[in-house]
Amino acid sequence: MIKIERLNKKFGKLEVLKDLSLEIRKGSINAILGPNGSGKTTLIKCLLGMVIPDNGSIKINDLEVKDQWKYRDEIDYMPQIANFPSNLKVKEIISMLKDIRNREARDAELIEYFELTPYLNKQLSYLSGGTKQKVNIVLAFMFDNPLLILDEPTNGLDPVALIKLKELIAKEIKLGKTILFTTHIIRLVEELAEDIVFLLEGKIYYQGPVSGLIDKHKELDLEHTIATIFSKHVKEEA
Repeated sequence: MIKIERLNKKFGKLEVLKDLSLEIRKGSINAILGPNGSGKTTLIKCLLGMVIPDNGSIKINDLEVKDQWKYRDEIDYMPQIANFPSNLKVKEIISMLKDIRNREARDAELIEYFELTPYLNKQLSYLSGGTKQKVNIVLAFMFDNPLLILDEPTNGLDPVALIKLKELIAKEIKLGKTILFTTHIIRLVEELAEDIVFLLEGKIYYQGPVSGLIDKHKELDLEHTIATIFSKHVKEEA
């Protein structure tokens, strides 16, 4: 589904991605992990065409994405922070996005699923963080595309909404979609991810199944494994 070869990106003198190569299988769900500053967000933005790499290649479904835009029609994206125009109502932001993408949408189903009907006529500025995140989920999932990229999708969600999100992701996996997500919630990785892409300082530290990373460090579980990696990384940086 996704093939990245020797991707590099600098911001000034700061090298964020360093000769990064990566393959993501079609129909798999992958957690992108790593400490702050490891390059996770930059990698996602390169996939979305929001950041242009200095060099290297990105292919999605065997098509080079450089200088292209049409491929983004096949991607659904959920940003970490739902920065909506505050003066719009919930129904207006949904309608606007439907007009922009000009695609059949399943917004009504998702609105009911996340119990957003009472909020449709409310301005986004008056919503709680958790309710904004539910709107964010609706916008990300309503176009039924084959590739989903979710950046910290659980931010601000209450326990009930979190369960519903996990159930929704599980349904998408059964439909054969390819999913990339970032999170700091280790339990979510353990419950959902088939593979981990672990970044350190812009490079692939590990890619493979969760069990492989745990075995590599001979730890009890993923939480202790990641704590060990982070601790070692901090010491090496000091």
